[in-house]
Amino acid sequence: MIEFHKILIVWYQQNQRALPWRTKNDPYFVWVSEIILQQTRVNQGTSYFLRFIEKFPDVKALASADENEVLKLWQGLGYYSRARNMHFAARQIINEFNGRFPDNIINIKKLKGIGDYTSAAIASIAFGLPYAAIDGNVYRVLSRIFGIDTPIDSTQGKKEFKNLATELLDRVNPGIFNEALMEFGALHCTPRNPGCDFCPFRDRCLAFLTNETAKFPVKSKKTKIKNRFFNYMYIKHEEYIHLEKRETNDIWRNLYQLPMIESEKALTVGELINNEEFISIFKENQITVGALGPGIIHLLSHQKLHVQFIEITILKPGINPQWIKVLSDQIHQYPVPKVIYNYLSDDDRNILLE
Repeated sequence: MIEFHKILIVWYQQNQRALPWRTKNDPYFVWVSEIILQQTRVNQGTSYFLRFIEKFPDVKALASADENEVLKLWQGLGYYSRARNMHFAARQIINEFNGRFPDNIINIKKLKGIGDYTSAAIASIAFGLPYAAIDGNVYRVLSRIFGIDTPIDSTQGKKEFKNLATELLDRVNPGIFNEALMEFGALHCTPRNPGCDFCPFRDRCLAFLTNETAKFPVKSKKTKIKNRFFNYMYIKHEEYIHLEKRETNDIWRNLYQLPMIESEKALTVGELINNEEFISIFKENQITVGALGPGIIHLLSHQKLHVQFIEITILKPGINPQWIKVLSDQIHQYPVPKVIYNYLSDDDRNILLE
């Protein structure tokens, strides 16, 4: 096992990327980077990390921020619960830990949004504590090299991989070991077209030796995708348009959007204006209704959104009091989902969200 981490560290020293959060083992930097890189590629996440650190250079700055500021800076990354949890956790650190990032794994796990992987990454990288951090890259590398076909999404699989990773862990430099193993999976032992022919583990990798690299890692469950149909209304009255805040416990909670009617299937213009919810919204108004824009497919991890937009002009005021009237040149102040951002950024609407 000692030989394993020696081989890995040599590879890491020769191939590691120069990433901004690696400049110092600041627990705040490690935390922010790990949360951003959940469900986000490094090349995209790096620019977000730099902007985030510039705006909120430490826990105190993040804790003091308004949630809209945090969500606005997160706009485009998706999985907005990550940003909301970070904001909440920053306030936990201020209120429960006297403003100091907790330095043991028990207290790190008390922070909202931090689970086994993130707590182990922070504990090992920032504080040198001997905990194995197991992410998707690590599952893939270990399952291939050791030929483990136990499903990684099973209780037994999680236990088996945790035990193996802990056994392999370099206890002198656990943070470097964890970063090296994750980096090896991200750069070399990739999901498709891994570099098997020049891999330092090729003479002991059971997946390579049995020509079954594509088989690993094994998963037992197939994610079921839910189809949803969103009909967004770009509602204009004079120089104003209208927004609403998503406050239900659903995707994009606490973000702003154009008023929306969710339907069970894609609707035509005629079906939309005869929809009971549509009639209820505009029964007191004179309106003109434009054509439906082209349908858009917006993919989330477990949902497939079928999105369409329709422009509506209100001839006299008097609509949902929960909606917000916004001047078109002030839209940029509100955090919105990417699909709304892209629509409002259309040159034909002359709304700049840069």
